[in-house]
Amino acid sequence: MRGTSPLYRPQSAYNLLHLPLVGRLLRWRWGRLALQLPFFIVAALLLIDGFTGPQNAARNLATVAPWVQYRGLLILAVLLAGNLFCMACPFTLPRTLAKRFSLGERRFPKLLRNKWLAIGGLFVIFLLYEWLDLWASPWLTAWLIVAYFVAAFALEAFFKESPFCKYVCPLGSFNFVYGTLSPSQIAVKNADICGQCAGKECINGSYSPQTVIRLDTITLRDAAGTEQRYEQQVIHGPQGTPGCGTELFAPQIKSNLDCIYCLDCARACPHQNIGLFVRTPGRELLQPEAWPKRWDVSLLVICLAFMSVTNAFGMVPPVYALEQSLIDVFGFQSELPVLLLIFGVGNLLLPMGLALLAGTLSRTFTRSALSLRDTVAAFAPAFVPVGFSIWFAHYGFHFLIAPLSIIPVFQEFMGQPGDWALFSVALEGSLIGLIQVVALLGGLLWSLVIAQRAALRLYRRDGLIGLLPWAVLLLLLMLAALQIFSLPMEMRGTEAMFR
Repeated sequence: MRGTSPLYRPQSAYNLLHLPLVGRLLRWRWGRLALQLPFFIVAALLLIDGFTGPQNAARNLATVAPWVQYRGLLILAVLLAGNLFCMACPFTLPRTLAKRFSLGERRFPKLLRNKWLAIGGLFVIFLLYEWLDLWASPWLTAWLIVAYFVAAFALEAFFKESPFCKYVCPLGSFNFVYGTLSPSQIAVKNADICGQCAGKECINGSYSPQTVIRLDTITLRDAAGTEQRYEQQVIHGPQGTPGCGTELFAPQIKSNLDCIYCLDCARACPHQNIGLFVRTPGRELLQPEAWPKRWDVSLLVICLAFMSVTNAFGMVPPVYALEQSLIDVFGFQSELPVLLLIFGVGNLLLPMGLALLAGTLSRTFTRSALSLRDTVAAFAPAFVPVGFSIWFAHYGFHFLIAPLSIIPVFQEFMGQPGDWALFSVALEGSLIGLIQVVALLGGLLWSLVIAQRAALRLYRRDGLIGLLPWAVLLLLLMLAALQIFSLPMEMRGTEAMFR
């Protein structure tokens, strides 16, 4: 691997895996399982209540936990600590079992090894959320959880890598994009060790049906230039750790995109050379070499920012007027084609079309020879902060109007009377509004800084005029979100708290 690609060296020397208790848990062979089991138990409880409990959205774990509690906590966790949900994801719990019963060593089809499936998956999940009123149906939400488990297990069993996590899972795609803002990242301590490692266990794993022993010889130079050599015994066997499911070679990781924080790479590394390092939040958003110049990745980020607006728009009064207008004009007989049109335009056609327009205008204004694909890729990272801020304002609203609603719901699940009066606390609407405005303005400013850096890097003296189309697009996104959040929004699944 040495000589084919530059090895990334972390800027920070602080490794979170060195923390006394947390680090030891994360490095432990069963560390990820210890995190997954509680979430698996929660998923089981959601299924039980979703299928057998009251079909009142505000009084059922299957709807309150994922649609009110989880989304609000997830968006905060991604910002502060990175992709923690994927680290503890219960849907990948059967991964080892699936690999033991693997039907072969097939690779996921090359045509599908990209983010187009992720864009499609996000589009479908948000469409189903509105069309089937998933937030109001514990039964359908429970079936959605079952579908996640089945899809994850099947794809793990049929394919060598983990295509469900990397290419399919809508939750994972969301976490990948906004995990780029987090202050942590997988990296290596010494890239020279990786260059001399024979087995590349971080990506290949150390699992083997039969025990195999290898001896690695590593040569390092100290600060004085003196060579030091040591030998490391490497054991592969039934107790080994699987390699990186998303096929990331640890010393070449430059971004949190595609990293599920499973830490299998750190556990598999025979040289204890991989850590979870503290870094500058959003580091890769300002580093062009860390961002793939691909249409699928760029449009995933841009479409997800527009989806944040469209998803919120589906919960305010004007959407119903728009739906009725479309029914009158086109004569639709059901809600599905209306929602397909609204979401198709808002989530796919509009972001893709406006991104191409902004890229074309930038190239035209600056007379740039840079391709349209590379132009869009250069500015795509700027949509991460503003998109995140809109999701934060939206999911934070639902969480803060009923932050303790899960407690009486759980009380009733356990057969006890729910103390709704005690746990019906909520933040004042004006304070929630202030939090939303601060988040939106902060996201816009962060996005504008990233876009400005990209424009100056690409166009130098013409940076201001090259920035203009993208700055206008980012500003319009934020203004649309401000307008939506100024309108009454459905509380969805928390009505019982306010009766």
